Amino acid sequence: MARGFAIAAAAGVTALVAGTVLITSISVPADRFQHCRTATIMGGTASVGGPFTLVNQQGETVTDADVITEPSLIYFGYTFCPDVCPLDVARNVEAISILEEEQNKIITPIFISIDPERDTPEVVGDFAANHHERMVGLTGSLEQVAAASKTYRTHFAKQDGDPQYYLVNHSTLSYLVFPEDGFVQHFDRTLRPEQMADQLACFIDAA
Repeated sequence: MARGFAIAAAAGVTALVAGTVLITSISVPADRFQHCRTATIMGGTASVGGPFTLVNQQGETVTDADVITEPSLIYFGYTFCPDVCPLDVARNVEAISILEEEQNKIITPIFISIDPERDTPEVVGDFAANHHERMVGLTGSLEQVAAASKTYRTHFAKQDGDPQYYLVNHSTLSYLVFPEDGFVQHFDRTLRPEQMADQLACFIDAA
């Protein structure tokens, strides 16, 4: 009697474990980008990015769905930035150009200003056009910009000083976003254009 109970109990445990494995395998989809990732995203990729409403270089109110219609590389900065932003944006554009010229892969560069006080639609439009013919320049009200920044877990803070020539401290990551998947990876400013192009290509191929 005891032996039969032990066998039944063991079978029950086995079934429970098997059921747990089955449920886990069903509820946790495989990450098809895993082999491309070079950094761990705290909280997972779902915790970064999402809806935003901003103003484009034509002065039109747009949403993320209007802007992110193909693989896109987003950077938060400002046009008066004396050193960091121009270098980061130039690096991003060079990486995108390498992909387009050598592998026929298209990524849209997006520049979101965190200085809406000075960066009007016309100003971000000129900035974007000077860097890449397909770059999208976005600005908006301070509330809209702050909401977009929070969505991507970036930060910015206006420094005290001259009311016209002030600086803005801000994050310097670049964000790869797909229309169907949303945010998939961020890239820091230490990457060279060729390195970044290789990593971007991996994600596009895996999408």
